[in-house]
Amino acid sequence: MSDYGHSLEFGVFLPPAAQTAGDALTLARLADRLGLDLVSVQDHPYQASFLDAWTLLSVIAAGTDSVRVFPNVVNLPLRPPAVLARSAASLDILSGGRVELGLGAGSFWDAIEGMGGPRRSPAESVAALEEAIAVIRALWAPGRRGVRLDGEHYRLAGAHPGPAPAHDIGIWLGAYKKRMLSMTGRLADGWLPSAPYAPPEQLAGMNQIIDDAALAAGRSTSDIRRLYNITGTFTGRGNDFLRGPAKVWIEQLAELTLADGVSSFILMVEPDSDDDLRRFAEEVAPGVRELVAQERALATAPPPSPSSIAPSSPSSPASVVEVGTSVPARVGVTPTPDPGVRLSPTQPWDETTRPAGPAADENAVYTDSGRASGQHLIQVHDHLRDELDRVRSLVSQVVDGRLDVGSARSEINEMTMRQNNWTLGAYCESYCRVVTVHHSIEDQSLFPQLRHADPRLGPVVDRLAEEHRVIHDVLNQVDTALVAMVAEPARIDELIAAVDLLTDTLLSHLSYEERSLVEPLARLPLGIA
Repeated sequence: MSDYGHSLEFGVFLPPAAQTAGDALTLARLADRLGLDLVSVQDHPYQASFLDAWTLLSVIAAGTDSVRVFPNVVNLPLRPPAVLARSAASLDILSGGRVELGLGAGSFWDAIEGMGGPRRSPAESVAALEEAIAVIRALWAPGRRGVRLDGEHYRLAGAHPGPAPAHDIGIWLGAYKKRMLSMTGRLADGWLPSAPYAPPEQLAGMNQIIDDAALAAGRSTSDIRRLYNITGTFTGRGNDFLRGPAKVWIEQLAELTLADGVSSFILMVEPDSDDDLRRFAEEVAPGVRELVAQERALATAPPPSPSSIAPSSPSSPASVVEVGTSVPARVGVTPTPDPGVRLSPTQPWDETTRPAGPAADENAVYTDSGRASGQHLIQVHDHLRDELDRVRSLVSQVVDGRLDVGSARSEINEMTMRQNNWTLGAYCESYCRVVTVHHSIEDQSLFPQLRHADPRLGPVVDRLAEEHRVIHDVLNQVDTALVAMVAEPARIDELIAAVDLLTDTLLSHLSYEERSLVEPLARLPLGIA
């Protein structure tokens, strides 16, 4: 998965209980004052204790100035799409273009039927949703006359479009199953799942279905905004999703943007959630924006210049001698040595130009927490080395005809090394930020910390960052070679060469990073737990 590049938005998902109607309005106005982007309410017309969603949204829109409002999500079986289209367009006009439309296929069929609505099978409900989208878009389109749509569940028999919304209202689908996700990719402007039903670890697979459907329909994957209803607490130690201080939320939500493309986060709150809403708006939202902006800037940084990281001359596979800083035994952490053999006749950089860090001071003091950080780095690198062995095994199976190219590519793309965006910085940096989740927003990036704590590490940090971009390109070469083999199986030699080059660059880089950083990690007060 990837970052789709959308601007970040933050909002709130309010409870529509009639008994606490005043609290809902207070929270909506607070969200507006705090600068949040979105206010939403759930739509369950059969729930006798709930306010009507459209009435509540209208009052919220009238009492706020900036936030956009939307149902999260409309219960379609009880809201005829032709009337819904006019309702949404009318409120959009009256609010100055501040309405979006979340749609769902329907659930709780006993309750829907009890209100006089239809009972639909899963297949029927998906088909009805697709017809409803066509009806809504037809009635929003200006200049048409006598629109006719003949569907199994919804039809238009000469209806006149209008009124036209004040802006292009987004249609966001609450989707979880394959058919609904595919429809999202084909037809929708946004995808709106909820974390309790689609936890973070499931987003990648769901996103893939949406992306595949979008591409098959001739759309760009970035045409679909990814929104996410979330719930959490600011207590806890950060061991679980959104269970900890604001810095945990910042790191975890930024990771969802950078890795899974989520760009809108909607906080589900209770009536008495003023404090949580304030922290979400005043601490989490700006923190996530700052972190994502930093990482996007790194990801779009220009490639290293030839003068700074020049490739070595082509040669036969050969042994090499490590260049770099040695780690004193008293540090208590042993970097993994370079294997010393190169499989590829070409190398993407000249290893003899790698800068070394400062020599270790015999009076340096090493802390247990610092040693643990260095050991964490090696452990994560060991995982990448294991994955490299897996890549070589998969390619060997392809060469021998025991595995098809598509299956090999799918497995490789699921690996950490492929999902990790090397352009974001060192893998150890990503590990410290995402896995341990214990350092503050002021200390997001390991490299800036190292440079600040010991300026003599500047050249090493710069070189490591340059090598990250090269590794990103080498990984893409492996993927390109796999794709090429689908059309031309005879190009197997290109795949073998690409994997050999990946082996050389990855093992060389990981070893260089460890012998350069293990000692400073143990010595410097970086604030990494």
